[in-house]
Amino acid sequence: MASTPAEIEPTADPIHADPAVEDDYDPDEIQSLLTSSTASVTDSVREYRQLHGRTYTQKTDYFAPNDDQQNDALDFNHYWVTDFLGDRLFVAPIGDNPQKVLDLGTGTGIWAIDFADRFPSADVIGIDISPIQPLWVPPNCRFQIDDFEKPWTFSYPFDFIHARNLEGCIADLPNFFKQIYDNTRPGGWFEIIEFDPEARSQRLGELGEDHIFKRWYSYLEIASTKMGKPHGNAANRRLAKGLREAGFVDIVELKWTIPIGAWPAKPDMKQLGICNLEYIEQALEGFGLFLLKEALGFSYEEVQVTLAEMRSALRNPRNMPFYYMHAVYARKPGKGQGSVPAAA
Repeated sequence: MASTPAEIEPTADPIHADPAVEDDYDPDEIQSLLTSSTASVTDSVREYRQLHGRTYTQKTDYFAPNDDQQNDALDFNHYWVTDFLGDRLFVAPIGDNPQKVLDLGTGTGIWAIDFADRFPSADVIGIDISPIQPLWVPPNCRFQIDDFEKPWTFSYPFDFIHARNLEGCIADLPNFFKQIYDNTRPGGWFEIIEFDPEARSQRLGELGEDHIFKRWYSYLEIASTKMGKPHGNAANRRLAKGLREAGFVDIVELKWTIPIGAWPAKPDMKQLGICNLEYIEQALEGFGLFLLKEALGFSYEEVQVTLAEMRSALRNPRNMPFYYMHAVYARKPGKGQGSVPAAA
């Protein structure tokens, strides 16, 4: 992990590989390594896998499905990210008594619910374009169906505004940050965690443009740009830049190397990679189907061939695949500058 002031580009540490993946495994041995490693991962992550019947929000151009398969994957992502962060729901130093909290793009509401449970005195609102949140929630948590890109109408400012997994969801980044700034109380904090959608190989280093990892990212980048909501805000450091231009201060960028699969040597990183691969296996079709088919004109069969090639490369531990996870947080100038980090 690396933490730096926003003017300096953060770096992320490499991962020590399991010596076993350096050997010349045959395909059966590679599958055996993965299968034995995933035995302890909950079956609920895999039970909704489908090739047809994906559902999407009808009134927006959001690229990902809102069905059980995708929602289950995003919940699983929440669990392993929270575990990776040391059982923390955030990394910003928001203090130990936040009162008004907003979760943008709340999805199933799992982050907002967990936050409300840990901070019972806080009033937590989660907003999303899809009504997929549960009915039974903590008394201090509520949800609104709304589009955060439209004008906000909240009657009070927030101590903490949180966002995660919004790559490909934001058309107007300056306006997005302006609305966040305008709705944050002086001294309050904003935090966003994003995943760089470009998979990389620690073993192979810089990849050629014909490698599936490069092609997959190129497809997502071109398609999302064509849709008017480009990927790459975290990787290209547009988040820190946008926060600074909106007026935020004390901007901090964090960057982590997140393994994909069972190839790391350290047990905790190996388990992280296993969980991450399970998440990607569950979510990959949802991330690519709409963009490749509707924006780029792929046939359904071409999408499935591309997905199969991507899955094969991600499953192979000898590729040592990984991607970067980014966090950026910042403070609105004003009172409340001396916050003490909370363990949450």
